[in-house]
Amino acid sequence: MMGWVPVALLAVPLAGAFLLLVFPQALRPRLRTYGMVLSGLTLVLALLMVAAFDYGGAARPQFEVDLPWIPGLGLRFHLGVDGISLPLVALTALLTFLCFVYLGWGGGRGPGQLLRARPRALVFTLLVLEVGMIGTFLALDLLLFFVFFELVLVPMYFLIGVWGGEGRRAASVKFILYTLLGSVVMLLGLLLIWAQTGTLDIEALSASHGAGMSRSVQILAFVAIGIGLAVKTPMWPLHTWLPDAHTEAPTVGSVLLAGVLLKMGTYGFARIGIPVLPEGATAVAPWLGAFAVVGIIYGALACLAQRDLKRMIAYSSVGHMGFVLLGFATLTPVGINGALFANVAHGLITGLLFFLAGAIKERYHTADMPSIGGGLLGTLPRLGSVLTFAAIASLGLPGLAGFWGEMLALFGAFQPANGLPRGLFLTYMVIGGLGAVLTAAYFVVMLSRVTHGRPAVRAARARTPDERPVVPLGAPETRSATATLDPVGSNPEPYDRFSEPPGFSEEHSGDGPETAPDDIRGYELLAWTPLVLLTLLFGLWPGLLLSLTTPPVQTLLGAVS
Repeated sequence: MMGWVPVALLAVPLAGAFLLLVFPQALRPRLRTYGMVLSGLTLVLALLMVAAFDYGGAARPQFEVDLPWIPGLGLRFHLGVDGISLPLVALTALLTFLCFVYLGWGGGRGPGQLLRARPRALVFTLLVLEVGMIGTFLALDLLLFFVFFELVLVPMYFLIGVWGGEGRRAASVKFILYTLLGSVVMLLGLLLIWAQTGTLDIEALSASHGAGMSRSVQILAFVAIGIGLAVKTPMWPLHTWLPDAHTEAPTVGSVLLAGVLLKMGTYGFARIGIPVLPEGATAVAPWLGAFAVVGIIYGALACLAQRDLKRMIAYSSVGHMGFVLLGFATLTPVGINGALFANVAHGLITGLLFFLAGAIKERYHTADMPSIGGGLLGTLPRLGSVLTFAAIASLGLPGLAGFWGEMLALFGAFQPANGLPRGLFLTYMVIGGLGAVLTAAYFVVMLSRVTHGRPAVRAARARTPDERPVVPLGAPETRSATATLDPVGSNPEPYDRFSEPPGFSEEHSGDGPETAPDDIRGYELLAWTPLVLLTLLFGLWPGLLLSLTTPPVQTLLGAVS
């Protein structure tokens, strides 16, 4: 009845991107609102899907569209959602809309300045990116899934390479090379399934539970597909593109990369790997668990060694995705439910963390934690408080969304599926628990560096008169006993009498009166509040999400049991 909804979810941003190509001059003055309107309409469609979803039948695909695509090859344009994909579709639409709010309503401040450099191209890139992200979660055909899975690479490459930081070119090239090479291997695995079964329909393949494929073929296909998914997740040791990409990407790029693109990799394990290749999943699960727990420990230790705030959050994603992979490796309802819950929670919390890191970098002109100097709760108390909330949510404080997914993944490792070595998975559980402790440690260290302590002493703002004693030309350099600023020449660094305090932005320059450093601004409050509320909601009421994912998880595990 409502099969038009998934088509509309793809058509709205795609049509918006097309109109930017056809009417560039007419739409140029309206770009700030254009992206918000289109992404807002997409979000409304996603919320309509959430409202009209039959929660009693969450295990079966709903809102299905199944049309011939390439009849000669038996390929079909097959879309639909179930309890696994619905939360991710809604999360994608929400984060994309919040990114446009952050850009469009930012005015002339930091994030809005992105719209001064090739604004039409930026809006076009984000709309095409949204098509690929939503399409990946809607696709019920393996080749269609692969097309959407690859579609996101091109706009994300340009988002990093054009609007990123100083090292953007190297980071974007590294991103595209890693993900493309992983995708080539994944395509080979998909073609192997097609050659063995004669179909690419995900629904039919999941119902057949690997029929028509021998155990060796399933293992080979699972490894090939798993490599492509592991690069996007990313799983240690295929993660090295991620820190550079996050560090150099603009704020909206980091939010979408962490909040959605990483979930496309883990989603593939739940949608394709486990239900379509059950014997392959059982054979590879101990190895997947091993890589997962190494990633948990490696990510935590790497975070402890970081100075850059964005890079630290990027490495934290390696650890958090390790918990997701560990949950999948258990092949139990508890573990996989935990993995799916952690997917959504990580998207909300890490998206918020990258929003906050971008705001701090805009105010301090650096993301280097020692250079920020601490004292954020003293200088910008609201911003510091939200950063503290996001950090304790990410470290897994009970009552917030970050707790349930990791706890359930570890609990699943305590009693893995039949046929898996329980002693080995108990070891994984212990190592994962140690990783959770280290996660708390690096977030506490980050908060001690950034939010606590005394604010760093900074030079006065522009137009503050230089009241130091005048040093006669040729006189020896001396320090005044009453001067509050170093005399010229006493410091090897050049004296900058126009240095900027935290919160100073370009809009404050001019002939008007001096303004105080900005705390949370209106557009930031609008962009961050939904993420804070959802983090609280899923933390206090986890059954809201678990009741949605449990039926499809039990269905997909019917292939393994």
